[in-house]
Amino acid sequence: MINLDYQRATTVADAIRLGAEPGSAFIGGGTNLIDLMKGGVANPRRLVDVSSLPLSAIAPLPGGGLRIGAMARNTDVANDRLVRERYPLLSQALLAGASAQLRNMATVGGNLMQRTRCYYFYDTAFDACNKRRPGSGCAARNGHNRIHAVLGASEQCVATQPSDMNVALAALRATVVVQGRSGERRIPMQDFHRLPGDSPQVDTTLGADELIVAVDLPANAFALHSHYLKIRDRASYAFALVSVAAALEMRDGVVQDAGLALGGVAHKPWRVAAAEQALIGKPLGPETIAAASRWVLQGARPLEHNAFKIPLADQAIARALRTAGGLT
Repeated sequence: MINLDYQRATTVADAIRLGAEPGSAFIGGGTNLIDLMKGGVANPRRLVDVSSLPLSAIAPLPGGGLRIGAMARNTDVANDRLVRERYPLLSQALLAGASAQLRNMATVGGNLMQRTRCYYFYDTAFDACNKRRPGSGCAARNGHNRIHAVLGASEQCVATQPSDMNVALAALRATVVVQGRSGERRIPMQDFHRLPGDSPQVDTTLGADELIVAVDLPANAFALHSHYLKIRDRASYAFALVSVAAALEMRDGVVQDAGLALGGVAHKPWRVAAAEQALIGKPLGPETIAAASRWVLQGARPLEHNAFKIPLADQAIARALRTAGGLT
C-alpha cells in the first residue's frame, strides 16, 4: 500500500500553497501520474487535487486569441466550436492522442506535464535511468532505443516527449500561463519543456510552487491550412514514432506565415524558427519544403535502433506541409 496524504484544493491560492510543500504533486485527471505511482516511478507524499478548481473554461481573448483553462478535458477542447474553427490543428492533435476514455479524463494542464517516454524510465527493474535516479546512467543509450530521441538528446538521457497536444501548441506558438507565490508568469510554449542536458529529471521550466492555470493561443490565420500527421506502429492508442504539426498562412500560393513542430524525436516538441523562416515569403513547393526539413533535422544524431526516424521525419514533414498547403 502507498501511504500518502490527499487534499482537495478549493482555490488556486490554496493549491499553490499545498503544492509548494516538499513531496507534493498536483493531480487532475491523473492519466499519467497514477500510472507512474502504480509502477513505483513517482512517489509523492501528498496529492493535491485540483480537479474542482474553476479552470476549465474555453473563452476568446481580446484581439482574437483563445484561452483554454488548464482543467479543460482533452475531449472538450478537441470538440469545442472555437477550437475547431480557429485552431483545427490542435483539435486534430488531441484526437490523435490516446483513447476516447483517456481523452475524457486527461486535462490540458496534465498533458503539458506528461513525463517523457522511455522503456527504462517506466520500468524500475532497470537501475540505470538518470531521469528516475540521477547519476545512475542511461540504459537506453546502449539498450533497445527504437522509440528514442534523434534530436536534442544528451549523454544523460535520450527519452522523447510523448504528447500530441504539445506538438500542436508549439507550432501554434501558444503561451502557458502559470501562477505561483510570486504571482502570474507567462511561459512561451517553446520554453516550457527542457532538453535533458545534465539534469534530465527536470522535464519543464515550471517552478516548484507554480500551477498551470491556462494556455493562451494567439490570433493567427492558420485555420485554413494546417495538418497534424502522426506516424505510429498501430492506428490507435500508440505514441508517435514521428509526428508533425504544420500550420501555414497562404496567399496566392505564397507562404505568409508558418508554424512547424515535430514530436517523437526529442525530449520536447521540436520547433526550429529557421525552418519556418525558410518557408515564409516563398511559394510552397519541393525546394522550400526540403529547405525547411533540412533546418528542422539539422544536427540529428541517431542511436543504434532509431536511424530510420531521420528519413521518416523528412518524409513526414514534406507530407504534412503539402497537405496543409493543399498540394495533395
